[in-house]
Amino acid sequence: MTKLSALIFDVDGTLAETERDAHRVAFNEAFAEYHLDWHWTVELYGELLTVTGGKERIKHYVNRYRPDYNRPDNFDAFVADLHQKKTALYQTLLARNPISLRPGVRRLLEEARREGIRLAIATTTTLKNANRLLEHSLMPEAVKWFEVIAAGDMVSAKKPAADIYEYVLKDLGLKPEECLAIEDSKNGLRSAMGANLRTLVTVSDYTRHEDFSEAFLVLNHLGEPDKPFTVLAGNVGDARYVDIALLRHLFS
Repeated sequence: MTKLSALIFDVDGTLAETERDAHRVAFNEAFAEYHLDWHWTVELYGELLTVTGGKERIKHYVNRYRPDYNRPDNFDAFVADLHQKKTALYQTLLARNPISLRPGVRRLLEEARREGIRLAIATTTTLKNANRLLEHSLMPEAVKWFEVIAAGDMVSAKKPAADIYEYVLKDLGLKPEECLAIEDSKNGLRSAMGANLRTLVTVSDYTRHEDFSEAFLVLNHLGEPDKPFTVLAGNVGDARYVDIALLRHLFS
């Protein structure tokens, strides 16, 4: 029997629905400050999310949607500066108007801590972004709940590459079979499975129509006692929300 030792969470779309109403907004504010005539609508941003990483997303947008844009000589440096401004604006937005955590996230994190289950994060967002979300949407000391927060450019290849999860596993000193990844996107699922991790998917606003046929379990969210989840794929018996008892049963 395999023992569940750790939960490894993605951030954007998994801990909170940050993409549409936080990251997208911050990108548009940064574009305005740089006097760019770019605007990412809700629909367009959904398409851009197939590219992981903010700097990579900007470059993809220019290549595909703005071939008319007159790039500066050092385009990479320009994109890095623009993304840095976007990150600052995003953090200000979170402090001013904290994003609510998705159903069941706080409860499961708190239960995991009580039950001695280790916690980690594997995300493509920056470390500052991950920390600010935890501080403002969970509680100021919540960053310390996680033994490892692997984020941003800590690895050479971002999701869907497995690098970020392999980094977390190495830092935790655990085998893949001892951990469960919790993701919301196809790229996240591919990344986690590339590291041989069983993966629970809670679909987000932007990812609910993606293919999660290889996931361990697919739900609309983690659920609460008064707000049960909907099972999209997998078998949880009579369970109405994800708790440590359910995860241990599924691992047995």
